[in-house]
Amino acid sequence: MKETLLEKIDRISLVMTNYSSDLIIGLVMLISGVLAVKYLVRGIRLALERSGLSPQKSEMTCNILMIVLYIFLFVATAGVLGFNSRNLFRFLVIATLLIVVMVMLFKPYLPSLPFKPGQTIKTGSLLGKVEATTFLNTRMRTFDGKTVWIPNSKILNDYLINYHITPSRRIHLDLRIRYDQDLMKAKRVLEEVMILDPRVLTKPRPVVYLTHLREDCIILGGRCWVNNLKYWTTRCDLLEKIKLRFDQEKIAFALPQRYVYMHSEGPYFPEPDAQYLERPDDADETE
Repeated sequence: MKETLLEKIDRISLVMTNYSSDLIIGLVMLISGVLAVKYLVRGIRLALERSGLSPQKSEMTCNILMIVLYIFLFVATAGVLGFNSRNLFRFLVIATLLIVVMVMLFKPYLPSLPFKPGQTIKTGSLLGKVEATTFLNTRMRTFDGKTVWIPNSKILNDYLINYHITPSRRIHLDLRIRYDQDLMKAKRVLEEVMILDPRVLTKPRPVVYLTHLREDCIILGGRCWVNNLKYWTTRCDLLEKIKLRFDQEKIAFALPQRYVYMHSEGPYFPEPDAQYLERPDDADETE
């Protein structure tokens, strides 16, 4: 015999009467516990970053701590609701270990983002520092102060440059000088400016090449290596030092030039070739 609607309502009201206090306590405990874990992990993450720990290690430590705290929270909530907390704790531990093992086995075959929070990357036309990543998107802060959320699918399907994979980076300095300048002196001065900068690495050694012979200038290419974190400031300082040193050594930079020829006798119209002149319509075709 099917249970009537009134009997269902009576049974639900009886359950709520007997276990309402436990349900309310368990719900409050679960909500407050989730909030407490969230703010606790956030505070620990900030403390680890201030201590000088790398973003990768601090993120991994916080994730492990968050999983452990959530396991204890769920076990404690289940105990308040009347479940066997010991069996539930064993189940959660076994399930967590299985998930960890599966992730370790199949991680090489899963698509992953080629960067971590705190690294500087360039994807598409965006250049900035990664602040956080989720399963759906990546939050990046550009160097002009913009916060951008990029879908991970777009990142995986587009080219990406990670400037933190290698510890150093090469600086390109291309300078235009005039043909009437002392070439060997200009090369020597450019090399000295790079060598004297303490941020420039000694290995590989700074070098200067003659890269192009253009119609109006000679192009010298200076190449040196610096640490990734010092790339931009070193490049800007080197350009300033080179300008001041070239002025001191009387080495003139080449300026864009354009030659314009003017005819003082008026416009010139060349005479057409006689063989291309059209014959009149009434000309004798037999001639």
